[in-house]
Amino acid sequence: MFDLDDTLMAHREAVASGILAHLRERGYEAEVAESRALWHELEERHYHAYLAGELTFEQQRRARAAEFARAHGDALDDEAAGAWFARYFEHYRASWALHDDVEPAFDALERALPGVRFGIITNGEEAFQLAKLVRLGLEVGHPGRIEHVVASGSEGVTKPDARIFRAAVARFAASSPVGAAAYVGDRLRTDAIGAARAGLVGVWLNRSGERPDESDAADAAAAGVLEIRSLAELPALLRDRLVVG
Repeated sequence: MFDLDDTLMAHREAVASGILAHLRERGYEAEVAESRALWHELEERHYHAYLAGELTFEQQRRARAAEFARAHGDALDDEAAGAWFARYFEHYRASWALHDDVEPAFDALERALPGVRFGIITNGEEAFQLAKLVRLGLEVGHPGRIEHVVASGSEGVTKPDARIFRAAVARFAASSPVGAAAYVGDRLRTDAIGAARAGLVGVWLNRSGERPDESDAADAAAAGVLEIRSLAELPALLRDRLVVG
């Protein structure tokens, strides 16, 4: 199973393209790198407030928009912030794309692990994430490759809580036995450590070569987390560790 944003979908690249197009359209005079960094920081802060139940999905969008616009001298009321985000989202959605290593990795996994089944575990609203998968050409259900999508918005619990990983495994097990399960994600603690502590093979997709802090590194080692730089490394890594039932 996989995380979606920044694991399969090139989310950060889409965000960077989307906010640049929106900056230009709004006529904001700003240093691009600083504006992109601000938008990323606001996304992290407000989206985690949503995951913590402090804001609704729509409220975190509007809060992001209002704070970003205010930093560029543009005051928005709540309704205007909603419209602002909706227009930004059009630019962001136009840039959605899979990472280049996704489809080759799926092909290679099917060759390396006969009978392998694929799924998604994501922190987010299910309808929103399903719309991404459709746009990306990753169909869910027959005849698509993705068998199940487990979203925190529907489960009522977020990664790294072990319950969401176990719920996903149970979803697969309901239709046929699960011999072993692995989860791959770009966030060390949220994805890989969380999955490993839930009993799955936890794989950290560290595309940028990030060096974790001492606490995360120690917890990852204790949990047996595996690390890769590209999904191209995944088939060989899992072939020796998964016994498919």
